[in-house]
Amino acid sequence: MPLVFVYGTLRAGEANDLNEAARRHGIAAPRLVGTGYVSGRLYDFGSYPGYVPAADGARVVGDIYEIDEALIPVLDEIEEVYPGQASLFVRVEHPVECPDGAVSCLLYPVGEHAVAGLPPIPQGDWVSYRRARDAG
Repeated sequence: MPLVFVYGTLRAGEANDLNEAARRHGIAAPRLVGTGYVSGRLYDFGSYPGYVPAADGARVVGDIYEIDEALIPVLDEIEEVYPGQASLFVRVEHPVECPDGAVSCLLYPVGEHAVAGLPPIPQGDWVSYRRARDAG
């Protein structure tokens, strides 16, 4: 079963909660493996973040899930990733650091050009950032 790293609205309790997406489509529930980190930065697109890989020491936090293969097209639809079409997000396989070492996960970054002028999310944690932003 593939692993996926979710850092934004696909996290539990967020707008596109991975577990809810699976339930709505009659797909087996994802299994939370744990928390992980990738090198890079998050940017605030308003109602969702975008992750840009970078090797400058910054880290983005998220959750690693083991998912049913049938959930991948659902995630692609949520992220608007369609074969042969240019889109904001792309699906890639990328190493994610976790307490037991690095694991290869699917994840959805954006291109660096897409974040020009957008506010960075300083701590690399969408959920904490969004909650503080929305409360203030």
